[in-house]
Amino acid sequence: MKLTSHTILLSALLLFSAESDAQISQLDVGLTAEREVILAFSVAAKSASAPRVLVIAGIDGTSPASQQVQSLVTQYGERDAATRDVNLLAIPIANPGAEISVFPPQGDAYGENPVAHALWRWTGVHAPDIVVIVGDDSARFGEAVSTLAVAGVGSIPVQTYSDISALGSQLTEFSDLDYSPARREVERRLSRSPSELAEQLAGIYGHDFSTPAYVPGMGLIGRLRLGQVSAVEEQLEKYLSAGEIVVSNASLMAGQLVFAEFGRLSGDSRASDLVIQAANLGFDENGTMLESMLFHNEMSDSVFMAPPLLVHAGVFTGEDKYFNMAARHITFMQKLLLREDGLYRHSPLADVAWSRGNAFPALGLALVLSDFPPEHPAFSDLLNSYRDHLKSLIPHQNADGLWYQVVDYKGSFPELSSTAMIGIAIKRGLDKGWLDVASYRPVLDAIWRAVLVRTSLSGEFIDVCTSTGKMPTLEAYLNRPAILGLDDRAGGMIMNLAIEML
Repeated sequence: MKLTSHTILLSALLLFSAESDAQISQLDVGLTAEREVILAFSVAAKSASAPRVLVIAGIDGTSPASQQVQSLVTQYGERDAATRDVNLLAIPIANPGAEISVFPPQGDAYGENPVAHALWRWTGVHAPDIVVIVGDDSARFGEAVSTLAVAGVGSIPVQTYSDISALGSQLTEFSDLDYSPARREVERRLSRSPSELAEQLAGIYGHDFSTPAYVPGMGLIGRLRLGQVSAVEEQLEKYLSAGEIVVSNASLMAGQLVFAEFGRLSGDSRASDLVIQAANLGFDENGTMLESMLFHNEMSDSVFMAPPLLVHAGVFTGEDKYFNMAARHITFMQKLLLREDGLYRHSPLADVAWSRGNAFPALGLALVLSDFPPEHPAFSDLLNSYRDHLKSLIPHQNADGLWYQVVDYKGSFPELSSTAMIGIAIKRGLDKGWLDVASYRPVLDAIWRAVLVRTSLSGEFIDVCTSTGKMPTLEAYLNRPAILGLDDRAGGMIMNLAIEML
């Protein structure tokens, strides 16, 4: 976070929240165009179900109202928790760089109009029962919040004050608020069971395999796991009948996992033959292992794209060479991309720990270990790699339960698909006894809540990074578009997370 006027203004509050007994938590709202972190603060009421009040200042830039909101947080945080009747959220300086903003936001998040997109989506997912705006609001944030479904969640009542003196430190006037439409929607989302979420998503995703790649494939795998084998078989029949598939890139390689799952469930040898064909791309004409699997393109994605398929081929054939090749490929990719801090750079082009660039190895290793023979000499090393990577990821989970678009860059947008993938890896590890329950169950619980909040009942998502290849700079990763809406990639991954949670 840059040391600017807005961070200096907040320094006293940060020190107070870190060193006092008050229940003040710090949250990241997002980044400005100049990469300053927009900070929010939370003070819990005596009950989590109490009204939720968001007090926001500085929508047009730092103002005297920002200091007033900071003081309000401090005063409210000093009160005994038993006397707090509302859950307070506060953003003292919503727009530190005084960027021109329009609501609802325009352009692609977050490369364009980052402050507006960050405020809009953060407010939607935190779903206060009222937004209290202190000071100027030329961007008409309040008007948009009160009349539109914020980030697709719901509208929120708004009150505006010229200064905070009329509000005071008690906040008692809000103690009897009804839930806002946004909060009622969030509560509906949170009430869903894993089976309900999985079935909802299965009705939307996994119905098109015209391109046999991993993105649509994960939805089909989810439907197979839900027992929809006959329906999925209809989409696979043309490939099964042809008896061969041209695998020309990593995404198509991972798409063969659909046939692995179908073959496992149905016993159809045509499916297992396709898996073995793809796995054989790791060997030369003499059957000798290559240095690595084809199509890795020097990207950490490849830890997911190829090794789980190799392991399935090993299970189907009983031949160790496929397990050996899986271990060899993972070692190759780790030598190329694993950093000293335990995170993966996405590619050698930039030393950037991209979110899905770390979720792919986490999920890939979990899937490999699930079917890898425990007696194989490489099993213990793979298990240690899996554990070490997750241990490196956990400190970067944010207060809302997600991982940032760039894992170690605070304030970059909270990326949903990678969070779901890491969730699958953790749940699999808990089920298999690879991970300590006391350490990892709270992490998984936070993931599940975050996923529920950011997944609508109609299968729309908040903040999914669009398809991303090798990027040359940190800025390129920070500026990748973040989807708000339907997305096949998130649909398949979150469906499979829900199935794991069963």
